[in-house]
Amino acid sequence: MTLALALFQPDIAPNAGTLARTMACFGLSLHIIEPAGFPVGDAGFRRAGMDYLDRATIRRHASFAAFELWRGMEARRLVLCTTRGAVPYAAFAFAPTDVLLLGRESAGVPEEVHAVAQARILVPMAAGARSLNVAVAGAMILGEALRQTGGFPD
Repeated sequence: MTLALALFQPDIAPNAGTLARTMACFGLSLHIIEPAGFPVGDAGFRRAGMDYLDRATIRRHASFAAFELWRGMEARRLVLCTTRGAVPYAAFAFAPTDVLLLGRESAGVPEEVHAVAQARILVPMAAGARSLNVAVAGAMILGEALRQTGGFPD
């Protein structure tokens, strides 16, 4: 079992496509928690993912409850990446079986998702900055998690 990245009801197809491509490059799986704000596989998604989507492992979950059922069966820790996080991502101790969850671009995640996350981490930013692009933040956090867990491909 290796690190995984999950998107909670993503709004923007190119961001999801970029993250699918990123996960394909590292041989990791992307989980999309529906409903998405676009048809998964639409033109924007495919354009951002390019030909890497053929190599990507993408698992769709019909709802957060369905995702939680999968996660429970896999006994994986849920690490929520959020501007409301308590720990900077570089100071967090990642495990190889963590699922990194990124919130919806327009609204993050609801309180019920915050409540079940075993950890909440953030990317520190300059005062007055609201948030990074979700694909950029996801790639930064994933890179640190791979570094810590020795998960980069050889």
